[in-house]
Amino acid sequence: MRKVLVIAGPTAVGKTKYTCEIGKTLGGEIISCDSMQLYKGMDIGSAKPSPEEMALCKHHLVDIVDPKEKFSVAKYQELALNAIDEVLQSGKLPIIEGGTGLYLNSILYKMDFADVSEDEELRESLYKEAEEFGNEYLYNKLVELDEDAAARIHPNNVKKLVRAIEGALTGEGIQDISKLNEINTDYDFVLIGLNRDREELYDRINERVDILVEQGLFDEVKNLMDSGLSYDDISMKGIGYKEVISFYNGQVSKDEAIDNIKKNTRHFAKRQITWFKRYKDMKWFNLSDYDNEQDALSEIIAYTKEMLKWQ
Repeated sequence: MRKVLVIAGPTAVGKTKYTCEIGKTLGGEIISCDSMQLYKGMDIGSAKPSPEEMALCKHHLVDIVDPKEKFSVAKYQELALNAIDEVLQSGKLPIIEGGTGLYLNSILYKMDFADVSEDEELRESLYKEAEEFGNEYLYNKLVELDEDAAARIHPNNVKKLVRAIEGALTGEGIQDISKLNEINTDYDFVLIGLNRDREELYDRINERVDILVEQGLFDEVKNLMDSGLSYDDISMKGIGYKEVISFYNGQVSKDEAIDNIKKNTRHFAKRQITWFKRYKDMKWFNLSDYDNEQDALSEIIAYTKEMLKWQ
C-alpha cells in the first residue's frame, strides 16, 4: 500500500519538533500542510521550521510562493499530491504535517474544484474566515445574503456554506458538491493528532507569540507592507500579520496588537482541535500526559511503525 503518515494538531502544540524527529527516525520527508509557511519572506509570523529542523529531513511546500501571488487550496492540493507521489517514488515515507484543516481535507478527500466558482481569492478568504472566526460567523454571513439557502444547510457544513456564499455573490446559486466528501483511496493514510492540556497549550501559545515578537515579527510585517502588501492580500490575512497591520494603520497600540495575536491564536487552536476531532481514524496523543518529550516520541514512533507495518 502507498502509506502516507499525517501528523496534525493545533498551533504551538509541537508538531514541527516531533515530526522532524519522526521523519529522521523513519527516513521520511515532510510535506507542509500550513497555509502560511508556503509564503516566501513570511518566516517569523508563520513560525517556519528552523534551519536545524529543516536539516533533519527534507521539507516540501515551505517557502515556495510569493506573498503577492494568488494561491488557493486547489493549487495546494495539486502541489501536495505531486509531492506525495515524488516522495513515494523515491522509496521514502511522505509525512503530511501541519494545522490547516482545509488543506488536509484536500489530500484526504477527492475534492474536485473544477465545478465551483473561479474566484479562488474569494473562496480562500471565506475558508480563512471559517477557520479563524468559526462556522457560525460564516453561517450568519450566508443568512444575510440568502436566507433560503441558509435554511437548507447545516451551520457546520463549511464547504456548502462557502459554495452558497459564492453562489449568492455571483448569482449562480448553490449546486450539489457532495462529491467533495469522497475519500481519497489512492493512499493508505495513518492519522496522528497531537494535543496538550488546554492550559498548557494556551501558555505555549502566549509564550510563542512573545518569542516571535522578540525575533522581529513587527519588522517583518513592516517590510512586507513596504513591498506593497496590505490586508487586502490573502497572505496578510493570517493571524500574526493582520493584527500587526492594525498597529501600523494606527488602529491599536503595540501591546493591544500582541494581545490580539495571542487571543486570536488561542481561539484558532480551539477550532483546529474541533476540526481534527472529526477524523474518526485519527489516533490522538496528549503530550501533557508524558514525563518528557522522549517518552512521548518513543510511543508515537512505536504506534506509527505498527500502523505502517514497519519491518
